[in-house]
Amino acid sequence: MNVSVFGKQGCDLCKTTYRKLEHYLSKWGMNDKVALRFVEVETVDGMAEGAFYDVLKVPTTIIVKDGDVVSRWDGVMPPSEEVRAALDTTLH
Repeated sequence: MNVSVFGKQGCDLCKTTYRKLEHYLSKWGMNDKVALRFVEVETVDGMAEGAFYDVLKVPTTIIVKDGDVVSRWDGVMPPSEEVRAALDTTLH
């Protein structure tokens, strides 16, 4: 399973979203079960992946398991309790 944060380099909310998720995954002991990554939407690869997932706003956070989107938050920092609930449901 992976959690992708789609964002831009100069976007403070994007960076804060990534750092917050990194902190919570560590706190919840999920680093070995969940891959967290930042997708730079201003690169060719980032634009292509963003287009695939219909990313129109940054930050967009998407949880994917086995190729299926489990949860997503567009243009906002996802609340930790919602992320935790989505991960707990998906991991079990």
